Amino acid sequence: MGPHPAVAAIRLAVRRVLHDILTDLTELPQTRSGAAPCADPRSRAGGPPLVLVACSGGADSMALASALAFEAPKLGIRAGGITVDHGLQDGSDLRAAEVVTRMTALRLDPVESVAVRVGRGGGPEAAARDARYGALDEAADRLGAAAVLLGHTRDDQAETVLLGLARGSGIRSLSGMAEKSGGPGRTNRYRRPFLQVDRQTARKACMVQSLPVWDDPHNTDPAYTRSRLRHEGLPALEKALGKGVVEALARTAQLSRDDADALDSWAASAETGVRDDDGRLECAKLYALPPAVRRRVLRRAVVAAGSPAGSLFARHIEEVDRLITGWRGQGAINLPGRVEAQRQGGRLVIRQG
Repeated sequence: MGPHPAVAAIRLAVRRVLHDILTDLTELPQTRSGAAPCADPRSRAGGPPLVLVACSGGADSMALASALAFEAPKLGIRAGGITVDHGLQDGSDLRAAEVVTRMTALRLDPVESVAVRVGRGGGPEAAARDARYGALDEAADRLGAAAVLLGHTRDDQAETVLLGLARGSGIRSLSGMAEKSGGPGRTNRYRRPFLQVDRQTARKACMVQSLPVWDDPHNTDPAYTRSRLRHEGLPALEKALGKGVVEALARTAQLSRDDADALDSWAASAETGVRDDDGRLECAKLYALPPAVRRRVLRRAVVAAGSPAGSLFARHIEEVDRLITGWRGQGAINLPGRVEAQRQGGRLVIRQG
């Protein structure tokens, strides 16, 4: 008899991602010795690559950890785990230690708990996320991991799309979470195998495997926006519109991502054509671009000037865009990161003050 359908589903999702990671590693540029380099230093010495799972102890990440532990050895991959202690609740260090014990019982190795200090910038949820990714990046760099698996499900994706819609931040915000992501120098480090798997399937997989899970009380705390959306907003939409809202939102994310990627590519190509010989942006040429492309060119220029991408919102770019489409002699626009944009002699000047 084969595994329970829920277990089979999560294992298949992880297997596909692991195959994808191996493919990416073999397609890296060749070294002088003729061998393809891998993110894990021990792999360059002939050992297998290392893939980590970020595990909070919740159902989604425990299901992911169990699937990784089952599938990785069959593909010659080392499987390890990291849990992040945010220190936001009493006894969080003890819970992190429990998660380490659970991952060790799954025969993941190496397994670590990393404590972080959560700041206040951008609100509690954003600050916790920034601290978590910082810790995961540090651990992955130190351990030489080829990738880090995250347990975001289709339900998480639907929530992310709705949050983006509420912010009014455009099509990129509606594209939700990518299956692959990573910062500068860490392209495709993070992988999300469960974006097509619903939360209930992950929980069912834990139950039939007798995997203990921890339900974070923050996930039901109405003080958090995502918690209210999960327990009030989405159920209300399901009641008003019928079943299938989560699947439709996840599908919207993928369609939006495809469109946003195409527009970003167009903007990257168009940018060289709207600059003069000195590299300055020409307002007349910018005006001739389709608005969606022009705004992307402007965003790229503002970020390149030093404005933090995470602090740059649609309203900022709209103000800069008005220097092109509705200029009436207005002065400089102040942007995050002490960057300012102003129109001078038919050129758009964007610089850090």
